[in-house]
Parts: sequence; structure tokens; C-alpha cells
Amino acid sequence: MTFLVIIIILAFIFDYINGFHDAANSIATIVSTKVLTPFQAVLWAAVFNFAAFFISKYVYGEFKVGNTIAKSVFEEFITLKVIFSGLVAAILWNLLTWWYGIPSSSSHTLIGGFIGAAVANAHGSFAVVNFDKVLPIVYFIVLAPFIGMVIAFIITILIVNICKKANPYRAENWFKRLQLVSSAALSLGHGGNDAQKVMGIIAAAMVAHGLIPSIKDVPDWVPFSCFAAIALGTMSGGWKIVKTMGTRITKVTPLEGVSAETAGAITLYLTESFGIPVSTTHTITGSIIGVGATKRLSAVRWGVTVSLLWAWILTIPISGIFAAAVFYVVNIFI
Repeated sequence: MTFLVIIIILAFIFDYINGFHDAANSIATIVSTKVLTPFQAVLWAAVFNFAAFFISKYVYGEFKVGNTIAKSVFEEFITLKVIFSGLVAAILWNLLTWWYGIPSSSSHTLIGGFIGAAVANAHGSFAVVNFDKVLPIVYFIVLAPFIGMVIAFIITILIVNICKKANPYRAENWFKRLQLVSSAALSLGHGGNDAQKVMGIIAAAMVAHGLIPSIKDVPDWVPFSCFAAIALGTMSGGWKIVKTMGTRITKVTPLEGVSAETAGAITLYLTESFGIPVSTTHTITGSIIGVGATKRLSAVRWGVTVSLLWAWILTIPISGIFAAAVFYVVNIFI
């Protein structure tokens, strides 16, 4: 039981780190356009991160993303040591990428760690991986930012054409107000998508320990606590990544901020409804690129974008290798 408690605490720590690592996703544009101060922005995002609990529970009626994460490895191969190793690796990679200001995916870090530890437990066999659940996650490493980019491009073109005769000063003030709505929508999507992933890991640990018969029987305090932890993490901010997301990819105006955040939110809601765990980071980055591309392709700093792409591709395998190494060490002592 002590080991299970340690795992649950580690899961909440990861969830908290996920919050401040990914805070930039929903506040970068609203800070860079000076709609809110950094403190106001993280508080705004945190409130809606937590509010996503009620959307998932009472609107969607279930936690589909959490179920997908928990089933990414076949149940008979999930042990407490596997989950512990995956969480430690995910925390290490998240802290490393946060330190260097790289907006990598906390979601894919967790998945990579979970799979890597399970493969190590099976002596290198990938038969433990439930590819029916994992392959859609891999596909959406590319699809989520692409969908966000296309939607953001379309929304921006529509807004520019609808508002081309509007007074520029009044229009900018309106879009600053609308950014409050679009960033709130994105924060709801972020909370709904990312908090569920940790919930799925905790549920898998409880099943492995024999506390609950299946993932769907997870007690209400687990998702409630996960949404609270990610909201607290968001309040801590992640300023290094805010700089990358808000200024280094492309310069963003209030109009473009509305477009990017709205596109990101739509993508997150769609994928959550299908139970596909996607990266909020990838999604909003693709949306910001889509917005930049409406001006001219050179408005997007493609050198920065290529660096981000490499981080995305490497996240799952590196997290998996970290987790396998942690598992071998843990196996010696426990």
C-alpha cells in the first residue's frame, strides 16, 4: 500500500509539473498581446483548467482520454514498478524540456514512459503494447498540429475578410476582449485533455494493486484531484515556454491570438470526444503557425518550428528509454 501511495503522490507531482510546463499553451498569446498580465493570465487559465472537470464529468459523461491512456499497455503487464518508473521518467523529461524552454508534450512524455517501463518489464518485448490504442496517439503527433494549423488559417482569413472595413482601433479592442473567451476555451480543452491522462495512470495503479476491478470504477476523488493539481501547476506559470510560444514562432496580434486559441480549443474538444489523447502543446503550436502563415510563409520562424518538431518526435522514444533505465534500477532494489 505504501508503494501505491508513493505512486499516487508522484502522479500528482507530474500533474502539477504538467500544469506549469503547459501553462504557456493557453496564456502565451494573451500575455504577448498584453491583454492580461502574466499573473492574471495564469489565474484565468487555472480556473478554467479546473472547470474542465465538470465538463468532462457532466457534459461528456465519462473520462475517455483517461481510459485510453490506462489501456495503452495490456492490463496483465501493468505493475506498480512499471507505473512508478514511467512517472519518474516523465517527470525528468518534463523538467528538462521546461528548463531549456522547449514546448514538448507532457502527454507523450507520460505515454512514452509508461510504454518504455512496460517493455522493460517484458524483457524488451513490444507485445505488451496495445497498438490499437497507441497508434492513433502516434498519428496525432502530426495530425493535431496540422488540424490546428488548418483551422487557424481558415478562421483568420474569415475574420480578416469580415472585419476589413472595421475601425482598426475599435477592432483591436474587441479582439482583446474576445481573447479572454478564446483563452478560456483553450484552457478548458487543456484541462479536459491533460488532467485525464494522469487520472488514467492512477486508475491503472489502483487496478494493479487490486483496489478497483477496472479503470471505469475509479473513485471520484481521483479525477477531482487531478484537475485540481493541473490547475495549481498552471498558476505557477512556465515563463520560458511562454516566450517561445508567444514570440519566437511568429509575432501574434489580438486578432491572431483569438484565431489560434479558438482553433486549438476546437481541435482539443474534437479529439477529447473521440477519446484520443493529443498534445495541447502541439495543437496550439500548429494553430500559431497557421495564423502566421496567413500573412506570409516567411512570417513563421521555421528554424524554431523545425527544432520543436524534433523535440516532438523524440519525446516518446527518449521518455521510453528513461523509463526502461529507471525500471532496471528499481528492479534491483524493490
